[in-house]
Amino acid sequence: MSNKFIPYGHQSISEEDIQAVVDILRGDWLTMGPSVEEFERAFADYIGVREAVTFSNGTAALHGAMHAAGVRPGDGVVAPSMTFAATSNAAVYCSAVPLFADLSPQTLCLDPEQTRAVCKSAKRPIKVIAPVSFAGYPVDIAAFREVAAANGALLIEDASHALGAERGARKVGQEADLTTFSFHPVKHITTGEGGMVTTNSPELAHRLRVFRSHGIVKQPDDFVRPYAGPWDNDMIDLGYNYRLSDISCALGMSQLKRVDAFVARRKAIASEYREKLSDIPGTVLPPDHPGHSYHLFSIWVEPHIRKNVFMALRKAQIGVQVHYVPVHLHTYYRNTFAYKEGDYPNTERLSAGEISLPIYPDMTGEDIDFVVDQLRQIVPRAMAVLND
Repeated sequence: MSNKFIPYGHQSISEEDIQAVVDILRGDWLTMGPSVEEFERAFADYIGVREAVTFSNGTAALHGAMHAAGVRPGDGVVAPSMTFAATSNAAVYCSAVPLFADLSPQTLCLDPEQTRAVCKSAKRPIKVIAPVSFAGYPVDIAAFREVAAANGALLIEDASHALGAERGARKVGQEADLTTFSFHPVKHITTGEGGMVTTNSPELAHRLRVFRSHGIVKQPDDFVRPYAGPWDNDMIDLGYNYRLSDISCALGMSQLKRVDAFVARRKAIASEYREKLSDIPGTVLPPDHPGHSYHLFSIWVEPHIRKNVFMALRKAQIGVQVHYVPVHLHTYYRNTFAYKEGDYPNTERLSAGEISLPIYPDMTGEDIDFVVDQLRQIVPRAMAVLND
């Protein structure tokens, strides 16, 4: 057994990252300064879009995207249930109704045909379709574009797991109306906490920027009432303080320089896992894709042994995690929207056996071998007990 704890995810901080933050601390601007626009421009250029707008975290980015898309009370927003609650919560923040659709077992992402069926049966207008590129697997955005267009809806891709992922030659973040990213420490790059929304629409980007800063505008052309002078400001909408500091943006700028190396390392770890875990009975490896960016390496085991496997791995100092408890089965969603077990069979079956293995750029070859060795011992032992 290892004395070293191996987490499922972990930030990679260099001396250059530290110096970038120190430079801001020694400068004039800690927040609302030039580093914010610099990070936004660099991120937009990396993704290949016109606009990128920072937010204080990934959830705030989702909330901003829903607001910018015009989500209003009573609207329907279609999302997957096998994801973090923030995706559908952002719709609820706008007093919309989350309408879950089942996932595809082939991709572990929202199923376009299930989404089409939900839209067809909905008793309310569909304002947004919000697929999640789960684990870094790029969703079939073209299929969702068709469904969105047929329903007069906007498409928001939750790419919190998918920075650096690609569809052909196009980076994830280009093709939806709005795409959201997270910079939590376990993600591809980190700003401590932080998020971003990308779009090719200047109008949507303007809505995002107003929303993240209390709904207040300061430029004369944005005023509804007469502009009084350079001291004046006008709150034209109800917004929030969702701004990201210059300190965070400096770290993000530094991290962004290494994002391709981070993604390449994640892909290499995933490839090694695939090679070394392919023959363990009772284990299913995650779907692959040429553009996968591997925020997670998500295996599936028989649900009856999942807890025993999970606990044995944790006992061996391997910080596995489960992604996720289905959102529709959380108490709040059951009580508020009357969701229940059995509503989304694929989601519930796949969630019941999911375990996320450690994967992060600074993971060593010895770490990988230790995880593999423990799985090779623990899973067969658990299966033998199940079959007795």
